[in-house]
Amino acid sequence: MPTATRSPSRRAPELIFGDLWSFDPAPETADPKLKSRYELFINGRLVAPRGGRYFESINPATEQKLADIALAGPADVNAAYGAAARAFRTWGRLPGRERAKYLYRIARLLQDRAREFAVAETMDGGKPIKESRDFDVPMAAAHFFYHAGWADKLDYVAPGRRVAPLGVVGQVIPWNFPLLMCAWKLAPALAMGNCVVLKPAETTSITALKLAEIIADADLPPGVVNIVTGAGEVGAAVMNHPTPAKVAFTGSTEVGKIIMRSLAGTDKKMTMELGGKAANIIFEDAPLDQAVEGIVNGIFFNQGHVCCAGSRLLVHEPVADRVLARLKQRIRVLRVGDPLDKNTDIGAINSREQLAKIAALVRTGVREGAELYQPPCALPPRGFFFRPSVFSNVAMSHRIAREEIFGPVLSVLTFRTLEEAVEKANNTAYGLSAGVWTDKGSRILKMSTELKAGVVWANTYNKFDPTSPFGGYKESGFGREGGRQGLLDYCRLV
Repeated sequence: MPTATRSPSRRAPELIFGDLWSFDPAPETADPKLKSRYELFINGRLVAPRGGRYFESINPATEQKLADIALAGPADVNAAYGAAARAFRTWGRLPGRERAKYLYRIARLLQDRAREFAVAETMDGGKPIKESRDFDVPMAAAHFFYHAGWADKLDYVAPGRRVAPLGVVGQVIPWNFPLLMCAWKLAPALAMGNCVVLKPAETTSITALKLAEIIADADLPPGVVNIVTGAGEVGAAVMNHPTPAKVAFTGSTEVGKIIMRSLAGTDKKMTMELGGKAANIIFEDAPLDQAVEGIVNGIFFNQGHVCCAGSRLLVHEPVADRVLARLKQRIRVLRVGDPLDKNTDIGAINSREQLAKIAALVRTGVREGAELYQPPCALPPRGFFFRPSVFSNVAMSHRIAREEIFGPVLSVLTFRTLEEAVEKANNTAYGLSAGVWTDKGSRILKMSTELKAGVVWANTYNKFDPTSPFGGYKESGFGREGGRQGLLDYCRLV
C-alpha cells in the first residue's frame, strides 16, 4: 500500500503521487530453484565440460554470483552436433502429430513452473519481475503451443509444395530475452523436424539450462536439443561447425556481419535478426495520452534492451512541446530499482559492460549539443542501474540518433510533413520496426507501405504474437521468426 511521506502541497495533483508518495517493498517470493552449478546439456543428459572450466553468472541488480556455468570447448560442440545428427535420423522421420505431443508437453511444463522461471529470468537478466512474469514466460509457452499446433499441419505451410526438415540447426541467442529467444528458436525448428544445437548468451544462460530440465522431463528423445554455454568463441564454434544445414542468430549487427563473412561460400541456410534504431512517429491528431504510454513502453520496456525499441521519437511539430512535457511528467513516476519488486518499472542493466556503453553514448549526446532530461530518482547503491533518459533538440547527425544504444535512452526529433517523417524514419542503416500514432486509418496504411521496416505497429508498440512473423530489412537482418513465414525458414521445399 502507498504511504504518505509528507503532507500534500498545492502543486498539480498529477505530480503529487510521483513526488510525495512511495510504495512499500513488494518482493516476489517464488523459489527460482537455482543450482550452484549448471552443466552442458548434450544427448539428453547434463554433462560436465570436457575442459573442466566454468564461468560465473552474475545478478546485475546485486552484483552477486548466482551460479557457475559450464564453459564448452570444441570437443563439447562436436559432441553436441554428433548427438543432434544421430537424433535426426529418427526425429526427422517422426510423424508431425507425434512431434506435437512433445512440444505441447514442454509448453505445459513451462506453465507449471512459470513463477520459478520468471524469478530466475529476473535474477539472471535484471528485467522487472512483472515483465518476466507477464510477458517473457507466457509468451515462451505460447510459442511452443503455437508451433505444436503446426506440427501435424505442415502440408499447409507452403500451399502446392511439400516441405521437409533441413536436418541439424545451429542457433545462437542474445541476453535480452533469454527464455523467450529459446522458444523462438527451438519451437519452429522442432515442429518442422529439425534437431538443434543452441548456445545462449554467456550473461544469461540459466533459464536456457533450466529449460533443458523441462526438455528432459518431457522425454524429448536424446540429442534432439543440445545446449552448450560460453562466450563468443563458443558461439563461433556453433556457427562455423560443418554439420548444421542452417544457422540462426539473434544479436548485434556487428557480430552478424562476422558470421556472414565466415559462412560466405558455404551452402548453409541462414537467418539473422540483428540490431535496430526504430522510429516511433507521433502525428498531431494522435491520442496523445495513449501515445505517451506507447512511447514509454517502446523505449523503457526491458530497460531498452530490445532490438525493436522505439529509440527515435519523431513528433509532429504542432504537438512536439505538449508531447515532450507529458513524457517528462510521465517518466518522473517510473520506479527504478530492485527487479524482484513488483512495483519496479525499470530494472537493472544486464552487465557492467553494457552500462558503460550506455553511459558513454549519453555523454556523447550531451557533448554534441542535445538536451538531456533524467528524472530525479535515487538509484540502488549496488548493481548496474541507469536513469530513464530523454534527449531533445536531437539532430539526425548525432550519434544517439544513429547508433543502437540498447538502453533506456530516447532521442526526440521533430517533423513538419508526412514526407519528412518518412525520410527521417528511413534514414538509418536499420529496418526492424516502427510505430505510427494517428487518428487516420489512411495515413496508417500509407506509412506502413512507405516505412522500410519489417514490423509497423499502429497506435501501439511492442505487441508480439506467435502467429505474426517478426524480422527486419537492411542491417536489421533477414528471415522471419514466428508465423508461417518463420516455419518456412526451417524447412526445404520438395
